[in-house]
Amino acid sequence: MSTDSFPNLISQRLQAAVKAVCDEASLPEGFTVDVVPATNPQFGDYQSNAALQLSKSLRQSPRDVAARLSEAFDAGDLCDPPTVAGPGFINFRLSASVLAGRTAALLGDDRLGVPRTEHPKTIVIDFSAPNIAKPMHVGHIRSTILGDCLTRTARFLGHTVVTDNHIGDWGTQFGMVLWAWKNLRDDAALAADPVGELLRLYRVVNERQKSDDSLRDTCKAELVKLQQGDTENLEIWRQCVSLSRGGLERIYEQLDITFDHWLGESAYNGALSPLVDRLLAEGIATASDGAICIFSDGRGDPKSDPFLIFRDDAWQANPFLIRKSDGGFLYATTDLATVDHRLREFHADALWYVVGAPQQSHFDQLFAVCRRRGITAELEFISFGSILGKDRKMLRTRSGETVQLADVLSEARERALKVIEEKNPGLDDDEKTDIARAIGIGSVKYAELSQHRMTDYVFDWDTMLSLKGNTAPYLINAYVRTRSIFRRLGTDFQSCGELVLTEPTERALALKLLQYGETVPGILTGFRPNLLCSYLFELASAYHGFFEECPVLRSEGAIRESRLALCELTGRVLRHGLGLLGIQPVERM
Repeated sequence: MSTDSFPNLISQRLQAAVKAVCDEASLPEGFTVDVVPATNPQFGDYQSNAALQLSKSLRQSPRDVAARLSEAFDAGDLCDPPTVAGPGFINFRLSASVLAGRTAALLGDDRLGVPRTEHPKTIVIDFSAPNIAKPMHVGHIRSTILGDCLTRTARFLGHTVVTDNHIGDWGTQFGMVLWAWKNLRDDAALAADPVGELLRLYRVVNERQKSDDSLRDTCKAELVKLQQGDTENLEIWRQCVSLSRGGLERIYEQLDITFDHWLGESAYNGALSPLVDRLLAEGIATASDGAICIFSDGRGDPKSDPFLIFRDDAWQANPFLIRKSDGGFLYATTDLATVDHRLREFHADALWYVVGAPQQSHFDQLFAVCRRRGITAELEFISFGSILGKDRKMLRTRSGETVQLADVLSEARERALKVIEEKNPGLDDDEKTDIARAIGIGSVKYAELSQHRMTDYVFDWDTMLSLKGNTAPYLINAYVRTRSIFRRLGTDFQSCGELVLTEPTERALALKLLQYGETVPGILTGFRPNLLCSYLFELASAYHGFFEECPVLRSEGAIRESRLALCELTGRVLRHGLGLLGIQPVERM
């Protein structure tokens, strides 16, 4: 079937109407015709504010302009003649034959109306990125889940995506862990809970250092030995990385998330010194008090220059430090080397970093340095806000510690299991466990993805596990309803002929199904999975309305076949859309 969306088809015809009533001189600069789903279905299916945009240039009232555009609009068989509402909105209602025909065609389209991108790219997505020797905490939820959703969506749209878990496996903390491993290690605890024991070692040393300067120097010496290739320290480091990675992979397995690469900071250790030498030779970096820095080149507006900061009533240097005076390298150096590797080895057209908003300044500087070096690849900092407790403060345990991600996922499953046992006690234990896993983990994911990524949101179990409202259980329940129809029927869906849409709720559901192909490509514009969540919630709501008002199995003939088709399509779209979010629906609840 054609993948041309209704907004595109309508806007093309509306653009022709604009040309018919306006000359080029009367068009506002940058004018484009936008057609969007109508905010009130009472007036139509789609609408445009083109008349409001043109009224000033034409020196006419918006309603008069809208009337002229409507008269010049060639509806053909696409839609009914447009109508004008409010201050000058032009409303369009699709013809019954086109709506029914397009919906029927979706049944034979494995992409459900979603077009492939016309400009495929190779995209490297950097997300999750926990630290070795520390467990993942609740703060990793946003990067991990958001990055995975963007990966799934970009791949479905036709991009080549390389995922890289840029773990923190090199740095100051390892000097502390090395000393503690040699002097404080509890082998029984290490065998029982490797990541927990590594965290304990780190915390003990970190606390001791506060009152023991000599220990700080000792740990630094252990780190230097590691960096210089000491055999014993390298072997301990490898064990720490292996043990930590095992714990991380168990978390990712629960989340159904995989990575193409785990290239941590250590992977670039050998590239750092030559990189700094090149930046010095190219005049991009300069020496300053024994350190190597990158300063402003003075070419841009100070307000948008990441290498300047306004302080004490003056613009002052805010350099990008790439080598310390003691010869040590920093995250900045590693990130520059990482860019080089991804461009060279993966032939990336775009580099996307899914990282918390507090790192904005760092990435502004990193990207600015890349531009100075002549790098033309697309560079995107995909930032996000914070997860809050019910007190609207950073989410923590009652003792004030950071909430561990493993504990969040465990509690999600336990709470979901309790709900399932109350709602459907007749299920066998294995099925209850599987359903609890899908709903519990799905609820955590959906609570994240349904928010705009920059929104600070409250982590509330009661809300995210509710069967009402914009939640994963509500959407999964809608999917279960679609499957229950065919269980009762005793057979899978059999393709029908033309659809017959006679009721308003049938029409509304068919229209919403067709808007899936319009919604998915927009997720990557601004990196907003919440658009997909909103769409799926609207689809589930439309289906529930249809389900309550239109008998399916008790209807007959073409009406029955058409309603079965709507149930089948709704199930397919819900399942696919939830899949893009990384959520696995279940057949029963």
